[in-house]
Amino acid sequence: MAMRNLLKNPNGDEYLEFWELTENGGSQWRVEDMPGDCGHSFSDEATSKYFATSFELCLKRQVVDLLAEGYTPEELDTQPAVTVEDWYCSRTDCGCIYQLRVCLLDENQEVIQDFMQDGVSLDPDTDDCSWRKISHTFSEYGSGLRFITFEHGGQDTKFWDGWFGVRVTGSSITIEL
Repeated sequence: MAMRNLLKNPNGDEYLEFWELTENGGSQWRVEDMPGDCGHSFSDEATSKYFATSFELCLKRQVVDLLAEGYTPEELDTQPAVTVEDWYCSRTDCGCIYQLRVCLLDENQEVIQDFMQDGVSLDPDTDDCSWRKISHTFSEYGSGLRFITFEHGGQDTKFWDGWFGVRVTGSSITIEL
């Protein structure tokens, strides 16, 4: 099976379709066009949109059913490398906080292994707040992988009304078989 992104709508091209909004605070999630107000250009010109967060916590997630995606239990039990990637940035006029949590789950959706990047702060007064990539590869996690959850988001640090929080796009989960 060819490597492909298992997340649907990773860039907001279909607004918030396929995403479960687990936290939708402040002015709530919104999809904006690149580069956006006080924004940064993105390295991939094919990516034209991003998700924007607000002044209270905004989190969204997808649960990927690997059997429904065509993987067999036998393939998954070989512990193939699972790589997750996400891109995030802040505006040039307001700081933000970013977080990501990805969990490998068994058939009962119990956690086998997880990766968390929590509370990453970007301050335009002291940091380069242009688009940053975060990546993690799971390996040697044992047998039983059947689902993956991917949840990310954040908020701004000045509690300004509107969409001044972290921006995310280009999210992906791939399995190397």
